[in-house]
Amino acid sequence: MISLGLFRKDPALASKQDVKYYVLWLIDLGRSASYVRQGKASLVVLYKYVAEQPDVVMDLPSSKPPRKIPIVLSKDDVKRVLGAAENLKQETILSVAYSAGLRINKVVCLKVSDIISDRGQVHVCGGKGKKDRYTLLADQTLKTLRAYYRAYRPDDWLFPGRESGDHISISTVERIFLRAKAKSKINPKATMHSLRHSFTTHLHEAGTYIRYIQELLMHTDIRTTMKYT
Repeated sequence: MISLGLFRKDPALASKQDVKYYVLWLIDLGRSASYVRQGKASLVVLYKYVAEQPDVVMDLPSSKPPRKIPIVLSKDDVKRVLGAAENLKQETILSVAYSAGLRINKVVCLKVSDIISDRGQVHVCGGKGKKDRYTLLADQTLKTLRAYYRAYRPDDWLFPGRESGDHISISTVERIFLRAKAKSKINPKATMHSLRHSFTTHLHEAGTYIRYIQELLMHTDIRTTMKYT
């Protein structure tokens, strides 16, 4: 690998500094993090097991994958998405996802009994780390939920699917969001998860204590929550 790269020398003659500079060279070229990891793994095999010079590949530099900034929608964009829903059921699904800050896999498996209307809360069963938790439910979303309940009369699952006794699928909810996104002409890179990002950011902008937001989202590490600041 080194003989064909920057140094054009026999790998057996390359020093620890040569190998380090080679990895840095790959990073400077803009190679992806996975490409750099594969290169380092090849060097480790070569020097540790073939050349029997493990010290040469000690403490090699690493290329961290780029940190993705969450896509956050403005409050107006959220209203546009909700308004672009094709029917009351779809609007309710998107409203609950945003108002409660839920991941899509938790939205689809909500039950009617998980809506605690008198306290303005949503009970989330088996959240991250298999822990139950409670999250917020906005007054406007509660009004939408009540209208939805009167119209659809769900029995067990809050959002039942096509098959009797089953809840709506994740893929169906994703399609609902994609159609509403296209119709409302918001950020084309937004995903269903952007509603959760937006919930968190809007709470923070309103002055909500970051530790409280961390509890609502069930983040084990405060740094995960802090990325929204």
